[in-house]
Amino acid sequence: MRTYLDHNATTSVRPSVIEAMSAVMAQTGNPSSVHADGQGAMARVETARRQVGKALCARPEDIVFTSGGTEALNLALHAAISAGTVGRIIVTAIEHEAVAATAAISGLPVDVWPINDQGVVEIAWLIERLSRWSDRDGKPLLAMMLANNEIGTLQPVAEATALVREAGGLSVVDAIQAVGKIAVDLAGIGCDYMAISAHKFGGPQGVGALLASCDAPMARHHHGGGQEKGRRAGTHNVAGIVGLATALDEAVATLDAFAALAPHRDRMAAKLKTLSPELIEIGAGAPRLPNTLGLCQPGWPGATQVMALDLAGVAISAGSACSSGTSKGSKIGTALGLSEAASQGFIRVSLGWNSKPDDADAFIDAWSTALARISPTLTPVPEEAVG
Repeated sequence: MRTYLDHNATTSVRPSVIEAMSAVMAQTGNPSSVHADGQGAMARVETARRQVGKALCARPEDIVFTSGGTEALNLALHAAISAGTVGRIIVTAIEHEAVAATAAISGLPVDVWPINDQGVVEIAWLIERLSRWSDRDGKPLLAMMLANNEIGTLQPVAEATALVREAGGLSVVDAIQAVGKIAVDLAGIGCDYMAISAHKFGGPQGVGALLASCDAPMARHHHGGGQEKGRRAGTHNVAGIVGLATALDEAVATLDAFAALAPHRDRMAAKLKTLSPELIEIGAGAPRLPNTLGLCQPGWPGATQVMALDLAGVAISAGSACSSGTSKGSKIGTALGLSEAASQGFIRVSLGWNSKPDDADAFIDAWSTALARISPTLTPVPEEAVG
């Protein structure tokens, strides 16, 4: 029997979601059609839109359904830049490539906000940067994640977005890893745009949403039939949208149960540290998602750890699933100042809504067995490798 501990990459679809989606897929109708079958499909989309709005404190009319989190982030950045007032973009050093790569090809100057040794940005940097902002810089556009996908650290997004708004700028918040794991709402964060993705909180893959504040600029990014009030063309994924809303409702209603994963995360870290004193637990001193554990074992490449545990029937990752298959070390490791060799020793263990205490035990057993097997061959990383 396998143990799945890669829930930050994608988590299990909830039974209630499968049931709701199956019922939708048993019915026929294009939401853009004017006949009764089409309008029935549209009614299901609009019900889901209201559910998402209620769960995340957003107006239903300001929610745009997308193919996932990457598209939602791209749509937000495109909308903000198309407004014509943005002169510079600020991104944190640990942003997902959906943000970092889009900013890099925008043609605008990009300022990178560094993280501290716990994997968290410090507001003092932003205050200082905005104090030197001039009219020549244009308006700032801030793009930052609420919860890091690799180590789970929570970023001070509400403080940051308030500062940027005061400076006349716009803000995009990547809430993809946070929604369904901690309490999140658009109004409380105070951002202009917020992206979510269903498969991170028990919904299906391939569907997400962009939530915008009522005064946020919006621009057409896809061209086609004019769906989503012209903001995102393409036939609605009705079953997926219903699945997203169903999963979100259940996730928000069970946040206390998700918070109860933290002791199992901490138990795994504590046990592994007794086995390997060199092991680095990244972000242990910062507020984190209750399910996410980022570890770095110097001298033991993360990819090798993943393969060893996979053979033992335990699924973990060596970082973001979107970056798997590359030979580079963890992005978070690089941002922290770890050497490339130390960074390559990074693994991520992420529990899910349906994880059990036995899953943590299975990981501890598999990792300790693999460590014992290869420990004579480990190459220690010198202290100066850590910045």
